[in-house]
Amino acid sequence: MLNSVDFSGRPFHFIGIGGIGMSALAYILAKRQLPVSGSDIRLNHITERLQNQGAHIFWSQEASNFDGFLEGDRPLASARKANSNGTTMPNSESGAEHQNSTATLPQVVCSTAISTVNAEYRAALELGCPIFHRSDILAALIQEYKSIAIAGTHGKTTTSSMVGYLLYKAGLDPTIIIGGEVKAWEGNARFGVGDYLVAEADESDGSLVKFEPHIGVITNIELDH
Repeated sequence: MLNSVDFSGRPFHFIGIGGIGMSALAYILAKRQLPVSGSDIRLNHITERLQNQGAHIFWSQEASNFDGFLEGDRPLASARKANSNGTTMPNSESGAEHQNSTATLPQVVCSTAISTVNAEYRAALELGCPIFHRSDILAALIQEYKSIAIAGTHGKTTTSSMVGYLLYKAGLDPTIIIGGEVKAWEGNARFGVGDYLVAEADESDGSLVKFEPHIGVITNIELDH
């Protein structure tokens, strides 16, 4: 699954892009000059920061959000043809044409908070978009760096911020992805060109097992989630 995450230029679309974990990933990908779009239900300073990096944000989570991804002059949304039972039906294009059109679709990213009955999520399924949990994207990024992942029941955000700040002050220019906002880099993520990545690793949904960092830190262990 991780090997299928494409950082070579294929667009990313985040359902719920304003979430604290989702927005950090979207920010890093946008700073890497990758096409980033997403949806959320309200404007805030986090989404404004993403817009300033070129992310296109829709203010509702609808199937029509995919209409802008085109194959030639034809909206890819026209590929959504369903019968009365809601199953996707093949359209008139040939197999090769269909393969080419799906290759232009975005990689869709969601968190555990997104329900499988979400209209935008269902549209992504019908269109054949690659769909990743946010942890899949973070795991793929972790593999690209000398990564430090910080887990634990308490203190993850504080410890991740401290480690990231120390590497930054040491001149190592790290990339940092955490679950809180830090004044030093005015947000929940920092993009650097150095070899190091510092990531907060959340254990609440079991996705922690996907991460293979160079260094793992466990601050403490206590029954919580």
